[in-house]
Amino acid sequence: MTIDELWIRSLGELELQISRPNFLTWLKNSRLVDNKEGDAIVALPNHFAKEWVEAKYGKMILGILRTEDSSIKKISYIVDGNITKKKEPLKQDKEEKQLVFNEFKTDPESGLNPKYNLKTFVVGSSNELAYAAATATIDEIGSKYNPLFIYGGTGLGKTHLIQAIGNEIHKKHKGKHKVKYVSSEKFTNDVIWAIRNKRVEDIKNTYRNADILIIDDIQFIGGKEKTEEEFFHTFNALHENNKQIIISSDRPPRSIPILEERLKSRFEGGMIVDISFPDFETRAAIIKIKLQERKESLEDEIINLIANKVQRNIRELEGIINKIVFHSKHNSSFDISHAEKIMNEVIEQSSVNITPSQIIKAVAEFYEISTTELIGRGRKKEIVEPRQVAMYLLRDMLNMSYPFIAEKLGKRDHTTAIYAFDKISNNLNKDPSFNQKMTMVKELINKS
Repeated sequence: MTIDELWIRSLGELELQISRPNFLTWLKNSRLVDNKEGDAIVALPNHFAKEWVEAKYGKMILGILRTEDSSIKKISYIVDGNITKKKEPLKQDKEEKQLVFNEFKTDPESGLNPKYNLKTFVVGSSNELAYAAATATIDEIGSKYNPLFIYGGTGLGKTHLIQAIGNEIHKKHKGKHKVKYVSSEKFTNDVIWAIRNKRVEDIKNTYRNADILIIDDIQFIGGKEKTEEEFFHTFNALHENNKQIIISSDRPPRSIPILEERLKSRFEGGMIVDISFPDFETRAAIIKIKLQERKESLEDEIINLIANKVQRNIRELEGIINKIVFHSKHNSSFDISHAEKIMNEVIEQSSVNITPSQIIKAVAEFYEISTTELIGRGRKKEIVEPRQVAMYLLRDMLNMSYPFIAEKLGKRDHTTAIYAFDKISNNLNKDPSFNQKMTMVKELINKS
């Protein structure tokens, strides 16, 4: 396996573990340039990207590379300013290359990916209100729902829907309106660049001249004072001129920590809709749409297996489809047992490097309590749910024994941990809002 093949396989795995905006922002222009004597060298286009990737994703990338090549012991990061100008010298099979890199075909002016459209957005009970709000916004730009705020867990289709709005506006109005799509991290980076280079007016011209501004994962600007300030003024300038603002987040405005009250108030002045977890029929329909896009097919038995196994993350669903399609085309005896093995490997990979301490810390942070309270023997009402959630996640994500879990959280009897696991499992099956809450906790764990 060449270093290019190794890197593209690793990127495929990495894409399943971080959000699409983060993946495109930080890793689109990365390359594995060397791999000698267990020392892999990854090139990034600038110093900011190098520092960010090394700090935020270094351990994750190392774990993935080691899975693909056990000889790798460490990673070094370098800056290569010409990296974006180089052609990809990939010799890998064309279909897998296309499956991994089809996310990068974005329009440089609008930032939109043309693959996202309403025809391929599968509508079900979990997202029908969000879909209705999106179509109404396309018909009545800037007046019907402004801002339109769509929230939901990672991988449930928010990015697809908000980009589809931009693409449909382009199509319907024949380029009459200037659309600008940006991730919150890209917006933050632009603000940082403008301040460093004393070119704040450039930011104003870029974003305040848009007719439709679409910003993804707004929760990430929370606590970034200068970014929040610039976005607040951008929001006001656009809104006062009846320009359409579309925002996505992993949670509703009031649940975004350390976000300024004045921004929360602005967001709540429009239409807030959520996307929850899709049911089995919707998941199966999504799989079939994804296969049609690739002009591929799978047995109904395998489609149903995937839909049953992956219930809470459409992006993970798409990643599994990519891998199964690729392996099925290179294995004449491919059957449902092979598909199940691939799914298990992908799902297990998502929990690599997660520790009990990370889970406990994330749960405490989400519920705004101390870790001491969470692992103590206190019985206060506000501690009960977070403690049960922590017990559930220790079992669900790390497969730890009930006695260990009970000992870890308050030195309790193991039956307490069993009860907590069953109770949270039931809540997940019955309560969509609790599902959203659990998704947010898991995202905190994966970011820690």
